[in-house]
Amino acid sequence: MATITAPTPRTLPRVLRNRAAAKLVLLALAAAVIVPLAHARWASGSWPAALTVDLTDPLTRTSDWIIDNRDSHPLFLHFLGHVSNAVVLGVRAVYLVLLAAGWAGVTAFGALLAWRVAGAGLALGTAAAFLTCGALGMWVPTMQTLALMVVAVLASVAVGALLGLAAGLSDRMDRALRPVLDTMQVLPAFAYLLPVVLVFGIGVPAAVLATVVYAAPPMARLTALGLRGADKEVLEAVDSLGATARQRLLTARIPLARKELLLGVNQTIMMALSMAVIASVIGAGGLGDRVYQALASVDVGAALAAGIPIVLLAVVLDRVTAAAADGTERTGRTAGAYALAAALAVAVAGRLMGRLDWPDAWVLNIAEPVNRAVDWMTAHLYSGVPVVGGTADWAGRFTTWVLDPVRDGLQWLPWWAVLLVVAALAWLIGTWRTALTATCAMAAIGVLGVWEPSLDTLSQVLAAVAVTLVLGVATGIAAARSDRVDRALRPVLDVFQTMPQFVYLIPVVALFGVGRAPAVAAAVVYALPAVVRITAQGLRHVDPAALESARSLGATPAQQLWQVQLPLARRSLLLAVNQGVVLVLAVVIIGGLVGGGALGYDVVFGLAQGDLATGLVAGAAIVCLGLMLDRVTQPTERRPKKGA
Repeated sequence: MATITAPTPRTLPRVLRNRAAAKLVLLALAAAVIVPLAHARWASGSWPAALTVDLTDPLTRTSDWIIDNRDSHPLFLHFLGHVSNAVVLGVRAVYLVLLAAGWAGVTAFGALLAWRVAGAGLALGTAAAFLTCGALGMWVPTMQTLALMVVAVLASVAVGALLGLAAGLSDRMDRALRPVLDTMQVLPAFAYLLPVVLVFGIGVPAAVLATVVYAAPPMARLTALGLRGADKEVLEAVDSLGATARQRLLTARIPLARKELLLGVNQTIMMALSMAVIASVIGAGGLGDRVYQALASVDVGAALAAGIPIVLLAVVLDRVTAAAADGTERTGRTAGAYALAAALAVAVAGRLMGRLDWPDAWVLNIAEPVNRAVDWMTAHLYSGVPVVGGTADWAGRFTTWVLDPVRDGLQWLPWWAVLLVVAALAWLIGTWRTALTATCAMAAIGVLGVWEPSLDTLSQVLAAVAVTLVLGVATGIAAARSDRVDRALRPVLDVFQTMPQFVYLIPVVALFGVGRAPAVAAAVVYALPAVVRITAQGLRHVDPAALESARSLGATPAQQLWQVQLPLARRSLLLAVNQGVVLVLAVVIIGGLVGGGALGYDVVFGLAQGDLATGLVAGAAIVCLGLMLDRVTQPTERRPKKGA
């Protein structure tokens, strides 16, 4: 009796031997069965109403219950109320200490701390940054933001270190936390605001807790990475000496993970500053509130006066913590003690002289000249420029020729076609689990009832990512092939990477007004540095032997780039795409503040009106959109079979 054997790769048709082609064929066969059934049951076009779940009533009831019981329920009285009070007291205590030290004391302490960590150059830069904040008339808002930052960073580091400690010491906890941290990493900052506002109301507690939730994941990830990457030989040596688990952790694992821990603190500080500025929307105060109020009234001069201190604060904090992470201490412990004593002496002297507040006579008013420059730009560059047209013309053409067609095309596609495209892209770049996750995330958007605004947001993201990749990859190639270009770009990219998301809205409003095109422009500028850096790094790390082999065969520089460097740097390029997508989405959502519309507008409206149903549904859709985009652009390796 003849036996039937399974087809081997050699007996399959040639097209099916290609893994990508086989995936597409299987997906096409599944679609041939499912799509006619779905079309017959729910028809094509936009997402069917029968598959939509209306969450307005339950969310409204939940919101009403929380508001009604906020002052009486034991959960609020005996737990959340104490958390809120502790946050308020902590921020107020730090703020009062900063005010008591005065501008001279704070500047001296910051400069001497920078000198202690990284030397005289950074100390001078730190002093200049603090003095500039005062000269712009933003000393008090800067201290408010700094006080919020201190409390938020301490809480974020504590929470992140505890989670990282658990993940670093337990495989089960690591597996449980990984999807949570992955999801939190792709969440735009705006998605964190509404839930904390509902529980804690508008004010400092909500701002600090939203910042902690946003900034703790990098600390957790890097802590776990450092603990798991500890030198095994050192750990074995400690074990051989009879050390307990606690002693092994305190004397070996944590010291060996020092660099990762300090890098986690650095990343936490930068994310906390970014979120603390965005949290001005929910009453955080400080510099972010000044920027927000200025943007609301389209006062570019006032927004820039508050935006410059934010950038300076970000650069100083980034440099100081990065130098600490590198372990390049330039002074000894005795010098550090002298530095602290000198800062205290300056603070006491300033208090005795009654010079705690920044003198009004030393304030430079840049708002008026900046606004005059903006008025000149509006009159001469905004529109009517011969041949090239004005910035408003560019924004209008980009909206008409790019944003509108992409949005209309996405909304014209049948809902099942969008899901099939998502599944195909995710499966081609990853595994079937990746495709299932991305498809379910996209379908959840339809179930939430925000299909069309989500596609509007997606169209802005796609347009911004396309522009970002064209500019970023081209610039990254130039930086990788020329040391001079790399050196010239490095300080520019450093400054751009440390700027909080909110600040990017200031120049685009001045140049392009309000609308979807300015939101896309801000997203491009925000995501560009990461794409440039990752592209340049990937191309520079291509195997030199492969390049030497190509040169020996007579390949031109262009052939080396297209046939050797770019193919070998594929993973870095895919990572650049992934990071570009995630960063673009974060700013496109914030673009709702400057007329970006879609999901960003819904979140802003929900925050402004206290409408939990609108804001939370839009926030959940943003989460799903971010998860889908992350999975579609993040390559996933197949797990090898056991015994293979």
